Amino acid sequence: MPDFSLRAEKEGKRVSHVEIALIVFACVFGSALVGLRVRTILPRHHLSDESTGVLKLAVGLIATMAALVLGLLISSAKSSFDAVNGEVVRNAASIILLDRVLAEYGPETKEVRDLLKQRVGMSIQIIASGKPAQIAELGGIEAIRRVEGLVLKLEALSPRSDAQRQLQARAIQIANEVLAARQLTMLQAMGSTPAPLLICLVFWLSIIFCSFGLFASANATVIFGLFLGALSTSCAIFLILEMNTPLDGTITVSLAPLRDALAMLGQ
Repeated sequence: MPDFSLRAEKEGKRVSHVEIALIVFACVFGSALVGLRVRTILPRHHLSDESTGVLKLAVGLIATMAALVLGLLISSAKSSFDAVNGEVVRNAASIILLDRVLAEYGPETKEVRDLLKQRVGMSIQIIASGKPAQIAELGGIEAIRRVEGLVLKLEALSPRSDAQRQLQARAIQIANEVLAARQLTMLQAMGSTPAPLLICLVFWLSIIFCSFGLFASANATVIFGLFLGALSTSCAIFLILEMNTPLDGTITVSLAPLRDALAMLGQ
């Protein structure tokens, strides 16, 4: 299903959430101005109490649907953001545990521990860059193969005692769990807002604001109020889009747990 976080085909670049929010603001506020203009040219009987009463009922229904959809999108985006944030913390804890198990195994794991630290440092650097293309590559097949290479090195260890065999088995188990959690995090971080749903929401909001213009005479106070309302709705949609991509953008999950884990690796 298409979404607004995809790259624009013609421009060959990612459509920013700020641009989408500005488009939403222009549609909503422009509709309000259109409503104010239409009010001045409509015949008076179109603005009678009976007519406005019916319009208010219809707009009330649309407003209810828009509020429900907007609330649903905000709740879904917040849940997605919290899920990725929790996965980052759990990944950091698992990485630290893996490093300590390898340290307990013995000096034979120094190469694997150095490689683990290198991989974690590279991932942090890519995510901190905020570049969507590079972040997307973390969930690609090449990135998976690099992590699988770490697991293969663990399997290639030659334990000399039962204790080392147990530590090797535990290290392999933790590494596989880290790989699975890492892929889950990347999939959750690529959450999308369905374009048809967002377009429908903006259409409803435009109808609502157009009706606001129809029901009020144009003056500075009314126009300023409509401006603030349009700005608020566009900001809400901006927050939804941002929280649906928690690894890049303005609103991102904290990388502090991974940086703390990186500082502890190899010690």
